[in-house]
Amino acid sequence: MNKIAMIALLTLNVFSFVLMGIDKYKAMHKLWRISEKTFFFLALFGGSIGVWIGMCFFRHKTRHKLFVFGIPMIILCQIVLVAVIKYW
Repeated sequence: MNKIAMIALLTLNVFSFVLMGIDKYKAMHKLWRISEKTFFFLALFGGSIGVWIGMCFFRHKTRHKLFVFGIPMIILCQIVLVAVIKYW
């Protein structure tokens, strides 16, 4: 993987992590929330590790079965996809 792609993935994951923290803050203060679709969009396009670490670190969305099982499944699918592409 080239350097630009690695930087883009790192940036996306940091952004996903920070967004999870912002949403947790907004939930605690009963403010306008970030949609769940946004988190799944970010996860599907490479930010899954950031979303998952944000869930664990901020203890956010941990009661939502869709997140508890969905985000790890996305990570697993991405690992399999990378392995298939690498060893094809």
